Amino acid sequence: MTLIETLAAVRPGSALAEAMEKRAEILRLSEAAHDAVLLPRDPGGLSHGLRAALAARMARHNGNEALADPYDDLVERAAEKSTALLAQPGTNVDDGRTAEIVRHADRLTLAPRESTRDHIEALRSVGVADADIVRLSELAAFVNYQVRVIAGLVLIGARQ
Repeated sequence: MTLIETLAAVRPGSALAEAMEKRAEILRLSEAAHDAVLLPRDPGGLSHGLRAALAARMARHNGNEALADPYDDLVERAAEKSTALLAQPGTNVDDGRTAEIVRHADRLTLAPRESTRDHIEALRSVGVADADIVRLSELAAFVNYQVRVIAGLVLIGARQ
């Protein structure tokens, strides 16, 4: 069972489980995307611990503590004290580069339409490489996708 199925409490044998079985490729690709954005072989300038902390933070911003839990486990496994506290909304660090990354991740989660070219330039100005800006955007897109898919499946499952 995938993380999305588990968090949406999809009951084996239910109509929702049957529908999802027919869409198994989507779930498989979602799991592959999870690994690609959270645990890539080459994390670039976004460590595995920072990625996990940001993912947990994004889940919490969306009110999904259950989704934050597996990301908290990844934070713990990464053992990066400098980024672990970022899993909680409202926290940040003194390091300017990381602080700007956190602000951008929050913006992409809470008010994505407010993101502008100036925000990208702010990331660049603190040394965030273009490839890492893309990686950050992919992470935010994926976690926010998970939140919405889980919410939709929970609603569908509740109607059964």
